[in-house]
Amino acid sequence: MFITQEADYAVRMVYCIASTGGRCDARTVSDKMGVTLRFSLKILRKLVSSGILRSYKGQGGGYELTRPPAEISMNDVIETVDGPYLINRCLRDGHECTMDDAADCNFRAIYADVSADIQRKLRDVTFDKLLSQQQHPTSN
Repeated sequence: MFITQEADYAVRMVYCIASTGGRCDARTVSDKMGVTLRFSLKILRKLVSSGILRSYKGQGGGYELTRPPAEISMNDVIETVDGPYLINRCLRDGHECTMDDAADCNFRAIYADVSADIQRKLRDVTFDKLLSQQQHPTSN
């Protein structure tokens, strides 16, 4: 029940770019995240394809957000890489249930509710909120 490492890096990369307030090159993102440049470029391509980031080529090129941080959620980024967050494989399209009557499966209903709650919480966490938490950390 983990998001993939790739999705985790994608969230961190979007945060890194959002924190610059502008454009950031792939090498800088890669270095700050401690991820190889090759893997970073793979993730950045997915984020560009999904419309979360825009890329610029050449001198002064790099990546920037396509929308304000308040309009991009953690769920947007995770779904770009992993698809919808589901806590059980039985919720995926095309999964064949081993229960006699899959339509009345109590487990599936519970898994669906929990998955929906997680997705809702991830949609509520936008990058402007993450940035403001960094600027004003709460004390423990």
